[in-house]
Amino acid sequence: MTPNSSTPSTDGASSFGLEYTAALLRHFTDLRDGTHGDAASRPDKERLYVAAVALLDPYATQALEEVNTHLLLGTGRVTATGVRESPDGGLDAVWALAWPEQRAARIKPVVIRAYFGLAFLHPHLQSGTIGDWPLNVFDDEQAAAELPALRAMAAADIHNLVFQLGGDYRVIPAVSNRVDA
Repeated sequence: MTPNSSTPSTDGASSFGLEYTAALLRHFTDLRDGTHGDAASRPDKERLYVAAVALLDPYATQALEEVNTHLLLGTGRVTATGVRESPDGGLDAVWALAWPEQRAARIKPVVIRAYFGLAFLHPHLQSGTIGDWPLNVFDDEQAAAELPALRAMAAADIHNLVFQLGGDYRVIPAVSNRVDA
């Protein structure tokens, strides 16, 4: 087994510990070795990034669809850009959840972003309003293990967007329409 792999167990742990600590171990190993997975060159790292975005797509979409279903009562729309060139010359991919009240309030949508900055050693995840999380995903099991982090990013983002409106909960249909959570 390589330092960038993990073997999941039935209790959510891997051979390196819990899945989220396994992801961090892969991240810190990359920092130590100057690699991303087993890739050392920028083109090889970009190929791994593109594959990671494809692996994460159903899970990022799921996290946003859950917010749409339970908080926005299905009034939102999830979109995904796919991999594209970012303003800094690197790569990024964005999943976004927009809804009528958000647009009316003129705030940004809920966002999950995977990005690989031009000067970066390896890619990261972030939401529209919170910082970075390592993106060290090399197979579907590792992508699925990111679902709790993706859910937390979406939840933190929608919370912070309401906070930007001074706590105006009316942008959340499940609350403004008095539907119990």
